[in-house]
Amino acid sequence: MGLTKQYLRYVPSAVFGVIGSQKANIAYVTLRGGEKGRYVAAAACEHVFIWDVRKGEKVLILQGQKHEVTYLCPSPDGVHVAVGYEDGAVKIFNLMNGESNVSFNGHKSAVSVIHYDSLGARLVTGSKDTDVIVWDIINECGLYRLKGHKDLITQALFLKDKNLLVTSSKDSFVKWWDLDTQHCFKTMVGHRSEVWGMALLNRENRLLTGSADSELRAWDINYLQEVKAEGEPEAKKGKSLLDEDDEEDNEADESLDERILSCKKAGSILREARDRVVSLTTDTKARVIACHGNDSILELFTVLSEAEVQKKMTKKLKKAKKKAAKAQEDADEDVEEQMVERMLKDEIIRLTNIKASSKIRWVDCLSCVGGELKVALLLQNNTIETYSLKTSDKTPTANKTARLTLGGHRTDVRTLAFSSDNLAVLSASGDTVKVWNRSTLQVIRTMACEYALCSLFVPGDRQIILGTKSGKLQIFELASGSLLETVDAHEGAVWSLCLAPDQRGIVTGSADKTVKFWEFELIKDQGTSQKRLTVKHTRTLQLEEDVLCVKFSPDHRLLAVSLLDCTVKIFYTDTLKFFLSLYGHKLPVLCLDISHDNTLIATGSADRNVKIWGLDFGDCHRSMFAHDDSVMFLQFVPKTHLFFTAGKDKKIKQWDADKFEHIQTLEGHHREVWCLTISPNGDHIVSSSHDKSLRLWERTREPIILEEEREMEREAEFEESMAKGDLPVVPGETEGEAAPAGKKTVETVKAAERIMEALELFKEEARKMEEHKYACERAGKELPPPKPNPILVAFGNVTPSRYVLDVIKKVRSSELEVSLLVLPFPYVPELLQLFNSYIQQGLEVELVCRCLFFLLKIHFGQISSNQMLLSVIDELRTNTLSKVQEIRDVMGFNNAALQYLQREIESKEDVMFFAEATGQLKEKKKRRRKRERAILTVA
Repeated sequence: MGLTKQYLRYVPSAVFGVIGSQKANIAYVTLRGGEKGRYVAAAACEHVFIWDVRKGEKVLILQGQKHEVTYLCPSPDGVHVAVGYEDGAVKIFNLMNGESNVSFNGHKSAVSVIHYDSLGARLVTGSKDTDVIVWDIINECGLYRLKGHKDLITQALFLKDKNLLVTSSKDSFVKWWDLDTQHCFKTMVGHRSEVWGMALLNRENRLLTGSADSELRAWDINYLQEVKAEGEPEAKKGKSLLDEDDEEDNEADESLDERILSCKKAGSILREARDRVVSLTTDTKARVIACHGNDSILELFTVLSEAEVQKKMTKKLKKAKKKAAKAQEDADEDVEEQMVERMLKDEIIRLTNIKASSKIRWVDCLSCVGGELKVALLLQNNTIETYSLKTSDKTPTANKTARLTLGGHRTDVRTLAFSSDNLAVLSASGDTVKVWNRSTLQVIRTMACEYALCSLFVPGDRQIILGTKSGKLQIFELASGSLLETVDAHEGAVWSLCLAPDQRGIVTGSADKTVKFWEFELIKDQGTSQKRLTVKHTRTLQLEEDVLCVKFSPDHRLLAVSLLDCTVKIFYTDTLKFFLSLYGHKLPVLCLDISHDNTLIATGSADRNVKIWGLDFGDCHRSMFAHDDSVMFLQFVPKTHLFFTAGKDKKIKQWDADKFEHIQTLEGHHREVWCLTISPNGDHIVSSSHDKSLRLWERTREPIILEEEREMEREAEFEESMAKGDLPVVPGETEGEAAPAGKKTVETVKAAERIMEALELFKEEARKMEEHKYACERAGKELPPPKPNPILVAFGNVTPSRYVLDVIKKVRSSELEVSLLVLPFPYVPELLQLFNSYIQQGLEVELVCRCLFFLLKIHFGQISSNQMLLSVIDELRTNTLSKVQEIRDVMGFNNAALQYLQREIESKEDVMFFAEATGQLKEKKKRRRKRERAILTVA
């Protein structure tokens, strides 16, 4: 058997060049007790980067898997951060070590909002799928799913003291939910368009909402819990009468709506911006409101305290009295009342505006000691800016404290190049060119340039050349980071640059329908009298169409030129005579490359196909459908017939030009991939995308087996289709406002399968023991016991029943209920009998009770109609009540002991504090006496 050709796997190595992704918000975080306002968390594609804004450095990376981050929310204690992803998953990361131990999976599409409650014990998430889910973080499980909105959820907020939730959506509604009953008791319909932002003010007695117009609407909230006892009988009476009118019906419904709170419009604040609210947020104390639209101006408002409002009203009253004194006596009262009416503008006043350097995408505010407000802005051009201002100043002005720009480009990177020693990577965008160290991913040089479309390192790696959109060639020196020369090369955009194989010059292709040949030259600089590099134009090849790509053959014999008429023309380099025309693409060829041995030419086109041609006769060896969108870049791996393509479909693919096989797909980018570059030794690839990220890929020593690769792709497709499937329907239940929080995933199905296998093993072992017992009775003597199942031996000779419990324990808390829902009913009776034995033995009572109550809820009809199970249920009821009471007693005793210890510690601390305060006072007096003596001696 002959040897099969082996391919080596390329794997993702790093993401760099992105400072903050536009899809997710920015948030202030605290690290290891560090100072407030020093660190910000920003999404970077599938990861979260924690930036030290003072140093401008990345200090921590919260690693994601595959899907893009769409929302961040730090916990109230500052130790954790909850991260929502595009596939609907939520992970909670520990900021101490950057690890994630808790994850929730309930949404079918991207998470659009996340918020903690005041204790940090519950989490509410809203999504594009219009559902709101409340999660229990301590128990690591979903509590319930709230359905009612008809469009993307834009905000969801817990109320601190009451078990209520308020949510807003693009469907223009604001809904109030009673979390005790999981019921929407009030829907506010006062908005004409989408509600984009929401904030609670004045100790949650006021709600502020921002929509698609320039108004911020304020609503006064009155909680009616005190008068609930009086209101309830009326509501019940209204509902029980059968002969009442429609009007009375409406009144009864209104009284039901108003039984928890009433919400009335208090007025509105006018924003300066005329477009929609993009984001609306407050600081932690809800004293400052930050709001912005689609422009670069952030509007800040301050919420005055009651004392400040009263002071303002007193001044207003004095003015009114003075005015009234001048007016007629009979109009006295009217004037006074009219003038001192309390308005919304007396309570919420404009603080200042902050003008950012580009369009604002997200904002976060943080109040610090001394009335200082810190503001972090994530801008649309891949930049983070931070500002600080004193809110106590009469006319506060915002000072820019930091601007993170070094770690990435402001616009998309359109060209990449590797240095000849594989160590430096060049990336150029619409305004800057950066040179990166490949091993550390640090920026070595940043230089301002024109809009770059193509680039290369000059042999020797001391200079770089860029081809620009305006038709110029720009030559930079890396040592000094200076622009050596700008050459007016073409009248149209320079789409392609190629280094000559003899390394003495370059060729350029442009939209002005010409290909120009240039030679490197060293000339004396007039200013410094030092020699510097320049390029001298030697020849021009005039063509009939715009030139999109040019490439020399490695033997310098031929020049391939792709044109706008969808053809590739090949010329002899020395005479510029026409040699071949390659036609067959339906749309223009955007990229091409020639293999190292001059035998093959591969072309990638906007028609999504890649064609491989022979360079001897120009015959098409194979046409392959490569990408789901335009093929943007193509390059051969040095010294091989393997090549990589990059497409607008977000994928990078590796191909074999001899066998015409697709080898590997590199997935990671979240937007169109513009270009890639392969290192001269073929070990590294760098790619750039519209998601602002640059990605480094490394070649490993691991071989790729194509059959296994295809199998993995099929499995991934199956898992994706399974994740889109709905949950099994619970018999006898109709679709309501509240539903289970979980989602059917591959993990939940596998967990259900493991439980079924464990129960099958238990049944098998029980049958073996029965047969053994029967055999012993027949033989009249004790026979050797049957050999236990190897799985039980592997787990330390556990009993079959204990093995079932261990399998259930290993199911993740957040996936447990959905796994039990997937479990077929024939396994439930066996499971209930096992639960009875676990409770009797006191094994994992809390977990068993949770499983038991859930199974009873979803299979109530079948269980109650089964006569065989009634005795089991009755026994379970008795055992469960007694065991739960025991656990409650132990927990109550422990709680009382902890409270006693807390009181003891507090009393000791009070004594210590008093002693310290006395010592400090004595020190202060001593210092004052010394100062007085010093003054006397000076006098």
